[in-house]
Amino acid sequence: MSLGTLFGIGAGPGDPELLTLKAARVLGQVEVILAASSTKNDYSLALNIVSPHLRPGARVVRLGFPMTRDQDVLDAAWEKNARLTADILESGRDAAFITLGDPLLYSTFGYLLPRLRALLPEARVCIVPGITSYQAAAAASGEILAESGENLLILSGVGDAARLEALLGTADRAVILKAYRNFPDIREMLRRAGRDGQTVFATRLGIDGERMWRGLDQVPDAPHYLSLCLVGRRNGCGPKGGGKSMADAVGERPENGAI
Repeated sequence: MSLGTLFGIGAGPGDPELLTLKAARVLGQVEVILAASSTKNDYSLALNIVSPHLRPGARVVRLGFPMTRDQDVLDAAWEKNARLTADILESGRDAAFITLGDPLLYSTFGYLLPRLRALLPEARVCIVPGITSYQAAAAASGEILAESGENLLILSGVGDAARLEALLGTADRAVILKAYRNFPDIREMLRRAGRDGQTVFATRLGIDGERMWRGLDQVPDAPHYLSLCLVGRRNGCGPKGGGKSMADAVGERPENGAI
């Protein structure tokens, strides 16, 4: 029996209309859908996004990814999920692992893939890229990500604040993903750098509760975990809002409510 193919599918940031045509086609064909979720619940936002496109009768397998920093616990979960995936492929069935945004950027798919390759080196893998949250935020706010000779730095907001600050000092423009956990420190760091007023903060893009601000003064201290910062050009070019809501700058988007 020939092996099935694993598809890594990027579901986009939240808006179901941002799913690519290729992703929708693949999802309508595969027999098994692999949906990552926290081990504390079985909710999957990515599954909600893609559900209208699934093949009738497709089997949904939920893969638990624990929210912990215990490396032994993480390794055991990743190995278990890789083994489950390998078993499905060895049965000859195709499977699609769905993930928010893009499968290769801060994604649970990135934990699964190397372990699957170690277990089943001959496995066929096809990756379908997805629209990222920062691309969606830039489109919604009209914020330019980079132009001409500028660099754009993509950073994780969960790391050490001093390292984050040092890296940000090298960037013409930047994206800070996972900006929820250390947001007060991130805001203070951007204030010291004089870049808080030119930063767009976005949360819950494409789903209920979407909000955006240009400037960080009015952003809650504990934002939703689906949050990011678009840090504008160095030296303060572009509009500053001092906490002004993006709704005042770019209007409302009726499909998602006021932003």
